[in-house]
Amino acid sequence: MANVVRAALVQATWTGDTESMIAKHEEHAREAARRGAKVIGFQEVFNAPYFCQVQEPEHYRWAEPVPDGPTVRRMQELARETGMVIVVPVFEIEGAGFYYNTAAVIDADGSYLGKYRKHHIPQVKGFWEKYYFKPGNLGWPVFETAVGKVGVYICYDRHFPEGWRQLGLNGAQLVYNPSATSRGLSGYLWQLEQPASAVANEYFIAAINRVGQEEYGDNDFYGTSYFVDPRGQFVGDVASDKEEELLVRDLDFDLIDVVRQQWAFYRDRRPDAYEGLVRP
Repeated sequence: MANVVRAALVQATWTGDTESMIAKHEEHAREAARRGAKVIGFQEVFNAPYFCQVQEPEHYRWAEPVPDGPTVRRMQELARETGMVIVVPVFEIEGAGFYYNTAAVIDADGSYLGKYRKHHIPQVKGFWEKYYFKPGNLGWPVFETAVGKVGVYICYDRHFPEGWRQLGLNGAQLVYNPSATSRGLSGYLWQLEQPASAVANEYFIAAINRVGQEEYGDNDFYGTSYFVDPRGQFVGDVASDKEEELLVRDLDFDLIDVVRQQWAFYRDRRPDAYEGLVRP
């Protein structure tokens, strides 16, 4: 019997406030569950605007604890209601002066499994993230969920192959990549890097981008979210570049073993020869 996982993702426009933004995602999740999805992921800092277009202390107000903050607790209730695994990207405060770009992973029974903190933090025009976030310090966790082994890699991380590989070595079958990337900056790379990473590491990737323009800058988030398989092929159509959208796709996890036997990249790795890659 095929090991098929029905997975979902949401690319959303900013509503103007946290409460309505969360409520909108709850409705998308319920619709995904009605369509049979067993796992869903949201975009980078999904319950807030992409405030990193500016450097202003007022935006620390979006931060909350993980897992004990209100958003993650609410998502635990949603997971219990829908029976879905949920990947929840938020702005995390660990303590005074300790802030991270984080994604919590919640199992289908509502239990909190853990979190991933974004490792690579950009600091360029329109993406002033070092003003807000410390680099992640929790490694590259892969979570044993009701649907299988799920990892997370956040936005700017996707440009760095090392994390993709570590997630594969840690057993990931599906990696969610919540993002906020704008038109003209990375459109060419968007449909190149994640498919290439799916091929190199032989697992599924859910690439999620925000969509539309928001009040804190000129970034035009271009959506085009998608699922890609271990052969680098899109699973179904790519989402709109202008409209909010819920994608639900069937992912055949048996394909991972087929591809790894066919291409054998993990067999032919040479970690004994890679010492130079980690020199400062």
